[in-house]
Amino acid sequence: MLPNSRLILLLLGLLGASATLLAAERGARAAPVTPIPSLDVPRYMGVWYEIAKFPNRFQSKCAGDTTAHYSLQPDRTVQVINRCRRADGTVIDAVGTARQLGGPTSATLKVRFAPRWLSFLPFVWGDYWVIDLDPDYQLAAVSEPGRDYLWILARTPTVSRQAYGALLDRLERQGFDLSKLEVTRQAR
Repeated sequence: MLPNSRLILLLLGLLGASATLLAAERGARAAPVTPIPSLDVPRYMGVWYEIAKFPNRFQSKCAGDTTAHYSLQPDRTVQVINRCRRADGTVIDAVGTARQLGGPTSATLKVRFAPRWLSFLPFVWGDYWVIDLDPDYQLAAVSEPGRDYLWILARTPTVSRQAYGALLDRLERQGFDLSKLEVTRQAR
């Protein structure tokens, strides 16, 4: 092997080891995402307004007025209707189903927007974890174990600065990078 090839291999090895150590250090600093201890699912039902979110591909066409409508079904699943307004003013809906994991007060759910006939495939189900919720069920934060997604939801199109700021403080303590947060435009 040529001396330059050895040097390149050594540098690549060091680079890989450094990246692994940095990733491990970052993971060690952030505690695992945990859902709230208990969720009263019937009380959680109704309309929630999106206050802010981490940008994501499936909401890329949404310009504002984003809401989530949850309704409990007879089979204990939850019908989910996500609605938003596009830049051209048209409204789009995404209809899905959520199912609670664990016991009747679990705040860990799985949601799918794929057709029902695909529901046997595990990858069509996404994590929906309620990770913060005020006692009056007026302001919530929803995420998943990897912290790739985050939604802040409220029962009204706007929230007080104080309540929003306190929620952001709690989310930051949970290891969320709030610089990625994007405020949602809501019609008043």
